[in-house]
Amino acid sequence: MQTVTMYTTAVCPYCIRAKQLLKARGVEAIDEIRIDLEPAERDTMMQKTGRRTVPQIYIGQTHVGGYDDLAALDAQGGLLPLLQSAN
Repeated sequence: MQTVTMYTTAVCPYCIRAKQLLKARGVEAIDEIRIDLEPAERDTMMQKTGRRTVPQIYIGQTHVGGYDDLAALDAQGGLLPLLQSAN
């Protein structure tokens, strides 16, 4: 299974939903980068994604986007194949 990395904060409801969806699809570990604890990581996130909001989710090297993007990918049947693709 691909590595999942998520830029997040402690109190973000969309981050919580994203984690719940990913775990429901079999993801056992999410590499969380807490931008509320490490403010410099917000700048890194913004440079990499062009976005200011959390969550920002990567599956392997693929930037999925935020929770709405993740949920849409799942609804279209694309989340599981992306998670299960070869590293």
